[in-house]
Amino acid sequence: MEQQHKRSAFSGKIGFVLSAAGASVGLGNIWRFPYLAAKYGGGIFLLVYILLAVTFGYTMIVAETALGRMTHKSPVSAYAHFGKGRGIRFGGWINAIIPILIVPYYSVIGGWVIHYLAEYLCGRGGNLAADGYFSAFITNGLQAELAFLLFSLFTLGIIFAGVRNGVERVSKVMMPVLVVLSLIIAGYSVTRPGALAGVKYFLVPNPKNFSWMTVVTAMGQMFYSLSIAMGILVTFGSYMKKDVSIEESTENVEVFDTAIAIMAGLMIIPAVFAFSGGDPDTLQAGPALMFITIPKVFASMGLGTVVGVLFFVLVLFAAITSSIALTESAVSTFEDELGWDRTRSTVLIGAIMVALGSLSALGYGPLAGVTVFGMQFLDFFDFLTNSVMMPIAAIATCLLVSRVIGVEQIAQEVEQDGQRFRRKPVFNFMIRWLCPIFAAIILASSVANALGWIAM
Repeated sequence: MEQQHKRSAFSGKIGFVLSAAGASVGLGNIWRFPYLAAKYGGGIFLLVYILLAVTFGYTMIVAETALGRMTHKSPVSAYAHFGKGRGIRFGGWINAIIPILIVPYYSVIGGWVIHYLAEYLCGRGGNLAADGYFSAFITNGLQAELAFLLFSLFTLGIIFAGVRNGVERVSKVMMPVLVVLSLIIAGYSVTRPGALAGVKYFLVPNPKNFSWMTVVTAMGQMFYSLSIAMGILVTFGSYMKKDVSIEESTENVEVFDTAIAIMAGLMIIPAVFAFSGGDPDTLQAGPALMFITIPKVFASMGLGTVVGVLFFVLVLFAAITSSIALTESAVSTFEDELGWDRTRSTVLIGAIMVALGSLSALGYGPLAGVTVFGMQFLDFFDFLTNSVMMPIAAIATCLLVSRVIGVEQIAQEVEQDGQRFRRKPVFNFMIRWLCPIFAAIILASSVANALGWIAM
């Protein structure tokens, strides 16, 4: 196919690492990680998450990146490269469809971030702390829709520019800025009066806070946070040059991603402790933590407006780098499977984003009466992709690598840069046994929770 010899490529290791880290570091780290850590045990959740990231996460990143670089294709074609059976193609398609379903509702949350940033920039940050502000905003269909469309257009503009000029260039600027901002805000947060109790809760593991759901939610978060089982790393692997070390790049992405997640926890959890004295109800605020609790925290601080601006600039940068990666994966699939150029493929994903994203943006307002299995559209798309499709995609990748391709062939690809595959025994054991079992546990637990059989 024409695309094969015109395949885009990253300039080198830095381009890949910052783009893959940009894919990983997003709302999953800054919005999702702190509220899950706060809710499911603080330090013990963090410990479980890190253990899973360096075993399960590492294995899946290496497998998906190697799969992409071996084939120079996006997920569907990469899977089909190793066989024409329906089961194999299904694994490729489920990896490819996930980002197409995630990016519309992800862009809705990105729109919320734009709205909050605009309010802080206009000096109206105090309004955001008022009771009922967030619910009034998301139920106002026009406001939520306009914010969503603005975020989507920004993402699509970067994708139009291509891999090197768009995805890589934006990631190279935004990721260092994101690190600096997170250090500034975390430093401010942990020095507030009463914040040290929050630092201790978040960083010191307390076995009394451990539960089975700590493991299940940490596993689910790892999928979201590391961008595994979304087709993104297969796509980015296909842009990776042969002399770039997959193993070293994976370690760099893991460190970058986990460090930002920890920084996000240090930005938010100590600030909540300083504000509420560690009130359990405030810590259990869940998804509302960033949009309801944090503005109240900032309003109670000196320099609240300045910190609010910096914080939501940080969140916006993180959201954009991830939405770029999700959209790029979808565009790459359309280019490979439909034989289209980048412009037509980007227009198609743009149309899908507007159609499905509008359902999520209006789902708390004009469409509030329409639910799927009792869930609003945004919640349904999040559940479908994160709790059902991603575990299935991970199982499919494990089976493809361990049963069809073979670990030895993956090892040869990893060693293309001339270095030995140091963690091959860990990779072999994880991809054959623990990764598919862990993914099956997430799938079963999430579905059982949605059906009301267990409480998470």
